[in-house]
Amino acid sequence: EVQLVESGGGSVQSGGSLRLSCAAPAYIVRGYCMGWFRRAPGKPREGVANINSDGITTYADPVKGRFTISKDIDKNSLYLQMDSLKPEDTAVYYCAADRVPRCGILTAGYEFNYWGTGTQVTVSS
Repeated sequence: EVQLVESGGGSVQSGGSLRLSCAAPAYIVRGYCMGWFRRAPGKPREGVANINSDGITTYADPVKGRFTISKDIDKNSLYLQMDSLKPEDTAVYYCAADRVPRCGILTAGYEFNYWGTGTQVTVSS
């Protein structure tokens, strides 16, 4: 069974930063499409950022220039550096992975089969 484990969520004031981590099996970090998704209260899940096996990244418009997705194969981890956080970034954040044919296209994540349990991010104004 594939396990993805997120960490690094928390509460921060508007303008602050947080770094999310997702621990995953080495073969997934190395060879799969991986992404960060979020679900805000009362809203559907949305894609935040993806990174493919070659390290090519894609970002949702609301987070471009503020969030950075990256991975460290040696540490078997995916990261999401979140800067200039806004109250509207408040959500449960999930990491996901799979052999997605179009990793460069952000979706709500229904093509991903491997998911973490989520970590809460709360941004106060």
